[in-house]
Amino acid sequence: MCCSLAAVLGVLVHVGVTRQTVSAARDKALEQLHDATRAYEAGEALPPESGLDPAALPQSLRQLALSGRRGTVVAQRDGRPTMWAAAPADGRTLATAVDYEQSARTITGLDNAIIGSSVLAIGGTLLVGGFAVRRVTRRLHQTATVARRISRGELDARVGDTGRGASARSARLDEVATVARALDTMAGTLQAKLVSEQRFTADVAHELRTPLTGLQAASELLPEGRATDLVRERVRTMRRLTEDLLGISRLDSGSGVVETDLHRLGRVAERVVRAAGTDTEVVVVRDAHVETDRRRLERVLGNLVVNAHRHGRGPVVLTVAGPVVTVRDHGEGYPEYLLAHGPQRFRSGGAGGGGGKGHGLGLTIAVGQAEAIGARLEFRNAGIGGADGGGAEAVLTLPWPPAEGAGDGGR
Repeated sequence: MCCSLAAVLGVLVHVGVTRQTVSAARDKALEQLHDATRAYEAGEALPPESGLDPAALPQSLRQLALSGRRGTVVAQRDGRPTMWAAAPADGRTLATAVDYEQSARTITGLDNAIIGSSVLAIGGTLLVGGFAVRRVTRRLHQTATVARRISRGELDARVGDTGRGASARSARLDEVATVARALDTMAGTLQAKLVSEQRFTADVAHELRTPLTGLQAASELLPEGRATDLVRERVRTMRRLTEDLLGISRLDSGSGVVETDLHRLGRVAERVVRAAGTDTEVVVVRDAHVETDRRRLERVLGNLVVNAHRHGRGPVVLTVAGPVVTVRDHGEGYPEYLLAHGPQRFRSGGAGGGGGKGHGLGLTIAVGQAEAIGARLEFRNAGIGGADGGGAEAVLTLPWPPAEGAGDGGR
């Protein structure tokens, strides 16, 4: 806007001054033509720079005078700008010339001054505007970066931009600082609510452990029967859910130490299958030594195996191929929402869930524990309806150790 305003003002000044200069020169030429006309009619000698049918008179002005009208025009005479004025005189042309060089020089000087001042004004405006824009965009970029960190779960990220170096009133009028404060307030509120929910979940799980332990002990004293088996199964389910809630709360709070050591992946997989007590086939294509937290790794693989048996169909196969472990069943596969957004707490696929593979807290804990040990856990469907029978696949990729250990051959 400032550049456009400078250009418009320059054009207006040029037009106004040029019009005024040309008008003054025209008036002077017409006045001199009037004196020459009066002298011609009185038979007196014509004034200087006046004459009949001068050779240098522009042809357009000559034709205008021969048609019976008077007029003026600026043209070159001997390389100098000249204001000509002409009028009819008994079938001839009476013309007079006024030097226009000083007026033309004035207009040229004015144009140069306008161009120079406009360039300076535009340059200064661009420099100041560029500095101001970079300052604002830098603060906006910082705010956007913090917003992306918050969206990734870093709720302790803050902008801290309150219009530094500005007065209280100007800080209130600083829109960028207002956005930054709003973002920091939102992040603080979300963090406080999340911490409160995590504390509530942990407290509930801790409070439930004691009565459930007593309930399980009491269920063992009941006489054998179908009702007793049902009670014991429900108690085990509640204890498992309580442990899952405790695991979720620990993952959310970031508590717990990752204790890494070098472990043989094939042996860890076999130990997990034995502990799960399920009919799971273990295939070691290529064994490897991985540096990881064995307890957390076993929790991940155990949850994947249990989830495959609980929500899929057999056979369930656990395959070790270097640092990659795959748990596959031959059921209907994972639902679409899980493939698109990952596991969601307490949600399970069903008849209308876009797939038959369900999950509760088990896969959520598996994802959290995998992230804690630096592994990547991916979920996919293995060609539903194909010749291999389809099914769901969970692929755990562990970080490659500094030195790979040789393992057993394929089994």
